[in-house]
Amino acid sequence: MNKRIVALTINGVDVQRKVASRMLLTDFIRDELKLTGTNVGCEHGVCGACTILLNGESVRSCLMLAVQADGYEIETVESLQNDNGTLNTLQQSFKDCHGLQCGFCTPGFLMTVTSFLKENEDPTEEEIREAISGNLCRCTGYANIVKSVQRTVQSQRTSKSLTEPVCHTDHKQNETVQIS
Repeated sequence: MNKRIVALTINGVDVQRKVASRMLLTDFIRDELKLTGTNVGCEHGVCGACTILLNGESVRSCLMLAVQADGYEIETVESLQNDNGTLNTLQQSFKDCHGLQCGFCTPGFLMTVTSFLKENEDPTEEEIREAISGNLCRCTGYANIVKSVQRTVQSQRTSKSLTEPVCHTDHKQNETVQIS
């Protein structure tokens, strides 16, 4: 088996490993580095479960070979938490606004939205829906995912802590209401 040395930075840590030339980046991240937050879904780049940031841009890690990432900076969902180990604003919004159910797709959504919000700090609902259109969720129906992103944007815009009003879905009206 043909092997090559790959040197990259993942979640701020420099890594150098000898890998099989045909190893997928997803497998390298999960199996070699034991960062299992990056999920394997379709293995065809369709579902978005394996989304990571490659030099700040969201990419499907199942569509790249590990050797193609040589010299790049990678961020996985494990990089999102705050330095003190607490959830970041986006993660907390997903939790509070019920933007996840089974959670399988959540890492991909979080990474996609992280990249998107770096480019668009005040998106419309339509822009949010377009940004997440490449990620599939079989549980939530997307409404609460969009609400989670909107809450994150609102929090960042006002610089308010998420200890303030919590996002809550009123199941009778299927609308988000703020509860103090």
